[in-house]
Amino acid sequence: MLPWFQNGAFPLYLAPMAGVTDLVFRQICKELGADVMVTEFVSAEGIMQADERTRKYTEFTDEQRPVGVQLFGGDGERMGEAAKKIIGWKQPDFIDINFGCPVNKVVAKNGGSSLLKDCPTLASVAAGVKKGVGGEVPVTAKMRIGWDDKTVNAVEVCRILEDCGMEAIAVHGRTRSQGYSGEANWEVIDACAQAVKIPVIGNGDISTGADLARRKRETAVSGVMIGRAAMQNPWVFREAKHFLETGETLPPVPLEDRWSLVLRHCRLAVNSARYGAEKHAMMSMRARLMAYCKGFPGAKELRQRLAQVQSVAEVEDIAALSLATAADMAEV
Repeated sequence: MLPWFQNGAFPLYLAPMAGVTDLVFRQICKELGADVMVTEFVSAEGIMQADERTRKYTEFTDEQRPVGVQLFGGDGERMGEAAKKIIGWKQPDFIDINFGCPVNKVVAKNGGSSLLKDCPTLASVAAGVKKGVGGEVPVTAKMRIGWDDKTVNAVEVCRILEDCGMEAIAVHGRTRSQGYSGEANWEVIDACAQAVKIPVIGNGDISTGADLARRKRETAVSGVMIGRAAMQNPWVFREAKHFLETGETLPPVPLEDRWSLVLRHCRLAVNSARYGAEKHAMMSMRARLMAYCKGFPGAKELRQRLAQVQSVAEVEDIAALSLATAADMAEV
């Protein structure tokens, strides 16, 4: 069994999200209580071509462990070779295979969720990565429950992946055709968890401690994975753990503390090697900033301003104005 599941542990994973779960955001979520990290997905072919940009996606720090590097592709042998290269570079705690991404450019390359329609190829990819890794690190997988409502085959796929040597499976309770709409189907996730002997991590619509406690209580999952909720509220990990331990809901994080974290994230992004100049770093942060300010007083106007920022100083000014406006509203 993977160490982070031992002794009755119920780990909280930060879901891999392209353009979101970079080195800096993983650091923040780790500090706030996330147990297991997974990098943004990386192209196996990009790794094989020693593409410097692709390699950046595999970076992590020892403080973020346990951390896995997620690969996508449609050729098991090549993916196995890519996994071997990554292990040589960085020695992650595990390699994760993406069988869930719904994005067209990934699906078009016979990667991500497209393999849910082709179980023989899916099995060859899983087996190829497992063989290529050669037991140096565990191999896990992330998947959706099916391609569409007519082809929900998650239980079958989980059994195939277990047979191919996967040591844990994260199941997002939506089909590829759903994208991120509708509700996650936790009945299917539960059926997957009951169908295999390896840990199944449930993913989908976990945004509060009560959500986490309910899924732990009502399903057979061994852990949960939190994605979009963490984008606007990385404190969700701390809040969820507190609820699980005490049954109490923590008070909302004060607006001042939220802006403090937003500014810290901006400074860390600018100082990282990922984005280059400050302008480029802040342009890449715009969508992140707009997610953070959901629920802030005057959020609509904030989003409009944050969508244009090019420097940390601009965000500092916006934060100061936001806090002053909130203080004035509190006095009325």
